[in-house]
Amino acid sequence: MALGKLAVLLWRAFSAAQITEAEADELSNLIEIRKVVPKAPPEPHRKAVGSRPITNSSLARRRRWASSGRLPPALAALFTQGEAAVLAVIAETVVRHGDCRHCNDFIAALAGVSRSMVKNALRQAKILGLITVEQRRLAAWRNDTNIVRIVSPEWQAWNRLKRRSIPEGGGVKSVTSSNTKLINRGKKRGLRGQKGLPKRGRRGRKNEPDENRTAEYDLKGTAQA
Repeated sequence: MALGKLAVLLWRAFSAAQITEAEADELSNLIEIRKVVPKAPPEPHRKAVGSRPITNSSLARRRRWASSGRLPPALAALFTQGEAAVLAVIAETVVRHGDCRHCNDFIAALAGVSRSMVKNALRQAKILGLITVEQRRLAAWRNDTNIVRIVSPEWQAWNRLKRRSIPEGGGVKSVTSSNTKLINRGKKRGLRGQKGLPKRGRRGRKNEPDENRTAEYDLKGTAQA
C-alpha cells in the first residue's frame, strides 16, 4: 500500500475516534520518516557463471571418467576430480587418434564439467609439462580447435600399458585362451612312449593267451568227456 493512502486511512480513523490523538501522531511521524528514507534499489539480475549445474548424469560421467584409470596415480593426485575427468577424456582420445582436437565444450559435455574447468585442467597440465597445446589460427578473428598432445613420458608409458576401453554400443569380452597346439603335441609325445601297452577296450596281442578263450575250451572238453 502507498504511504499516501495509508496517511488518509490514518486520519480517517482518527476522525471516527477509532484511535487516539497520540497514536495518530506517532503513526503519522513514522509515515513521514518512511517517505524521507530512500527505497533500496532492486538487485540486478546476475548472470549465471561458474560451473554448470551438477545433475545426476553429469556427476556420474565425471566420476566414471575420473576413475577410468587413464592417468597414472601419481599424476591423478595433482588434480581435482573434475580436472582428472577432463584429462581422462583427452587421454582416451589421444590413445585412439594420436592427439585430441575436440573443442572445449565437447570435452566438458563428455566429462560432465564446465568449460572453465576444461580450461583450468589444460592450463595446469601445461604448466606441469604433461601436455602441449597447439593453437590453429585461421583468420584474425577465427581459430580452429586446439591440438592437445601428451608429452609426459610417464603418461605415455601408462597409456601404452592400459587397454583401450570398450566403445559405446557393446563389445566382446576377451578370454585368455590356452595354446592347444602345444598341449596336443605333448599328448602325442606321451602316447608314443606307451606303444607297448595294450589299448583299453581291445584284445591283447595274438601271441598272448586270452583268458576267456581258454575257459571256453575247458568247458567244451568237460562236456565231451
